[in-house]
Amino acid sequence: MTEFMHQPLEEVAEALRAGRTSAEALAEEAIARHDHLDPVLGAYKTWDPDGALAQARTADAAFAAGLDSGPLQGIPISVKDIYGVKDLPTYAGSPRRLPEEWEAEGPVIQALRRQAAVITGKTHTVEFAFGGLGTNTHWGTPRNPWDAKVHRVPGGSSSGAGVSLCEGSAFLALGSDTGGSIRIPASMTGNVGLKTTVGRWSTAGIVPLSPTYDTAGLLARSVADIAFAFPGIDPECDDIERFRQLLAGVEVAGLRLGICDDLFWDDCSPGVAEGVKAALDEVAARGAKLVRIALPEAAEASEIYSKVGRGGIAAERSAFLSSRLPEWLGTLDPVVTGRISASGGMPAGGFSNRRSAELAASAGRRLAAVDLLASPTVPVTPPAVAEVTGMDGYHSMNMRALRNTSIANMFGMCALTLPVARDQAGMPVGLQLMARHGADERLLALGLAIEKTLGTARERLGTPPLCRL
Repeated sequence: MTEFMHQPLEEVAEALRAGRTSAEALAEEAIARHDHLDPVLGAYKTWDPDGALAQARTADAAFAAGLDSGPLQGIPISVKDIYGVKDLPTYAGSPRRLPEEWEAEGPVIQALRRQAAVITGKTHTVEFAFGGLGTNTHWGTPRNPWDAKVHRVPGGSSSGAGVSLCEGSAFLALGSDTGGSIRIPASMTGNVGLKTTVGRWSTAGIVPLSPTYDTAGLLARSVADIAFAFPGIDPECDDIERFRQLLAGVEVAGLRLGICDDLFWDDCSPGVAEGVKAALDEVAARGAKLVRIALPEAAEASEIYSKVGRGGIAAERSAFLSSRLPEWLGTLDPVVTGRISASGGMPAGGFSNRRSAELAASAGRRLAAVDLLASPTVPVTPPAVAEVTGMDGYHSMNMRALRNTSIANMFGMCALTLPVARDQAGMPVGLQLMARHGADERLLALGLAIEKTLGTARERLGTPPLCRL
């Protein structure tokens, strides 16, 4: 293992520029770890070692010529298999390769290309990104590396993204989030995940689930790594130095964290709420203020999302497939088919966002008294795959997994999850931080301050049992 495999991205980037390592060496290490661990973990649908090495050599040649294309130059990055990537097939979790138009690269991938980043391959996803647990009957479900005995779900729909980080075949992972599809797998695999504000990062070049709620975002090993990568991708972050100053200037002392007893803390698996509360107490001991607030809007928003997920989002998904990929309707995963059928024929766009907007506005007024809203990210222990193979078991657990994360989508907020504990089953527990619409930079700055207080995932949780070389 190279000395840089578990180093912060900023240090890796400095080492690349100083010649203490090379992009090719990092790619070779990523390939070695994939070859050793992925036969068990199954993170990738399409693994591209030859392409990764070619990209790495291009990045090294640029360094040798004195060319610096951006912070992610030479960094190995995995991509969820709903993003278009030139010369790599897009399946979107389905059993058939999608038409070539879905391999066209959108603005997020183009941002990686401009920086000479190294794309290692495309990670597994729930079919057409429609599910929070990470299961896929066509290609198999990636294995959560935190349980060496039981095949547990890794979270979805970006199901292979967090697993790729754990195994070390990628330093960053691109995902998407419609109701928690970045934060759930990040939380369940002991990683950090950022859901950007809707509309902030373009979703062009990404197979859609719901144009109403779809967002692009990142998973990483630490908040610091996401903060390092963010300005190189974000189209609104046009002053990197100002952003760095913002990150450096935020401290935990005086931070107001909203704690809402409504909804978020109910019916958690043993050790989940306790782990998050203990982490918040640590932050409070360093000067943060835990502010109890009532947020009755959350319960109604959760109920609306449940109906929207079974109705409006399902209808949007059905309308997309019917108009753009009709031949894929007949081979859908039974779980996905069941959720689409639950739309009851509701036309896409037929669900009203008026009440959701009213709830978001009302919640926003309550949340003005705090800097962030804090909660457990996922209230449940990642279940065994065998427990969620049937529709009844799947649906109940899926909605429980989505319960806390979907609130940020409904309220138009940006959100971050960071690992803070392990539950009674030994599985990772995430702390979710939610901030107002458009406050992505502020969210990262506050999240980084909290991470500096609590420690990184590796410091708090250790190494996943299935990733110990």
